[in-house]
Amino acid sequence: MESRAKLFGHSIHAMLIAFPVGLLVTAVIFDVLHLVSNNGEWTLISYYMIGAGIIGGLTAAVFGFIDYLAIPAATRAKSVGRAHGVGNVIVVVLFVISWWLRRESPQQPPSTALVFSFLGVALAAVTAWMGGELVERLGVAVDDGAHLDAPSSLSGQPASVASRSSSVH
Repeated sequence: MESRAKLFGHSIHAMLIAFPVGLLVTAVIFDVLHLVSNNGEWTLISYYMIGAGIIGGLTAAVFGFIDYLAIPAATRAKSVGRAHGVGNVIVVVLFVISWWLRRESPQQPPSTALVFSFLGVALAAVTAWMGGELVERLGVAVDDGAHLDAPSSLSGQPASVASRSSSVH
């Protein structure tokens, strides 16, 4: 099932999701560095990374939702996609709470703020696996007819067309 929201032939959701995941995971790593070092600069950086990760996550969610709407009803992909999407909304909410709790003192956040970010990244690991399941196992956002010698997405040809280079080894 091909992605419905594409840019230059590729899923916009897949292109965007790396940014919020990277930002939010790195924010948690910086929170851990703060706990080890008691240096408030790490949580200050984490505070801004969480803010950017929230914005990126909400942006990626729009395109993920567009793709979700195109998944046929009564399929395993639809139920996994629903759990993936709802789970990621919860991830964003957990990080919004963490960010909000930090706002008065980003360099010395309350421990509850750290707990929310740790919970958020733990849940994100599960929802990321679900996203992989959607693509790798269920074929969501994969071009129809995709194969190892498919032409470039910029060629304007469908993936099912055999590439001329496939006969050259």
